[in-house]
Amino acid sequence: MADLRLAGIGKSFGAVEILKNINLHIEAGELFVLVGPSGCGKSTLLRMIAGLEQITAGTLEIDGVRMNEVPPARRGIAMVFQSYALYPHMSVRQNMGFALRMAGQGRAEIDAAVTRTAHALQLGSCLDRLPAALSGGQRQRVAIGRAILRDPWVYLFDEPLSNLDAALRVATRIEIAKLKQAMPDRTMIYVTHDQVEAMTLADRIAVLGCKGIAQVGAPLTLYRKPRSEFVARFIGSPAMNLLAGEIVQTGEVTMLRLARGGGSIAALVPTCPGDKGRRVTVGIRPEHMYPTESATHALAARVELVEVLGEVTQLHFAPCRPGGQTVIARLPGIHAGLHGRTLRIAAAPENLHLFAEGRSLLYR
Repeated sequence: MADLRLAGIGKSFGAVEILKNINLHIEAGELFVLVGPSGCGKSTLLRMIAGLEQITAGTLEIDGVRMNEVPPARRGIAMVFQSYALYPHMSVRQNMGFALRMAGQGRAEIDAAVTRTAHALQLGSCLDRLPAALSGGQRQRVAIGRAILRDPWVYLFDEPLSNLDAALRVATRIEIAKLKQAMPDRTMIYVTHDQVEAMTLADRIAVLGCKGIAQVGAPLTLYRKPRSEFVARFIGSPAMNLLAGEIVQTGEVTMLRLARGGGSIAALVPTCPGDKGRRVTVGIRPEHMYPTESATHALAARVELVEVLGEVTQLHFAPCRPGGQTVIARLPGIHAGLHGRTLRIAAAPENLHLFAEGRSLLYR
């Protein structure tokens, strides 16, 4: 088993700083996911761990051994790339067994290992095909199989599902989850911008943004207790609704008055007397909103779009003022005939989040 420690890791390209002061401890046997918006440095960080990018500042250790100057081939790592990176002139069998041939293993031993892994990845009938004759999902499974056969202690996945269609993404994601279950002693680091992949695969997630780490935690911790508006917006689909409000009553339960078009609403977030009158941002996840007739409600607005998805219905409410935010409510079941109606919507106090200057009031 291998654990990784990143201490003060930074990366610059000339005068342009991409990552700054990254501190992480990835435990042995963990499936650790890096998420964040495009350009935040997720793949760059993964490539530094692999040894494909030079570390500008800080120290990378694997099992307590400094790796900054160690060549990629000697780090005990295998990487699965977004673009598959298969040799086009080699068959599936040759691609998967390439690392074993380079290591000098015998042909019979290589064939047995390749056949065993190919059947586990449902590639048994494809072993003599060239990559050009495979679907995108099959190519990605060949790349995963090649990584498995290297038998490393650490696996790196760089957005491995982003080139696949929706059905293949789900199927391949399940295969990766099964792969991790079959190898509980292997450490996996997985880069994605897809929140569903992050939430379903990860033991822990690190949200990257603004050159550093915004928050690290278990998937449900990030969902239930985001430390900042940035994390709140990024974790969850559709994104959290963020509404302007003002604190009108403090205590263990905080009363708020929302901006134009809104009503009064309670939040189970403790505040002190000095917070009265403070302007805050109220966060409500779409799935926590529901229609109400109560005078205490989050918003009264016209439904301008209804998305009936079968198991849920998404209601898009018109902004209360020009340039304002569209609010989305996600209701279980089928709710037809609501287009154009004005509804009051609310949320339970325990499901509200309060932010000031971009930071959650729970973490003051």
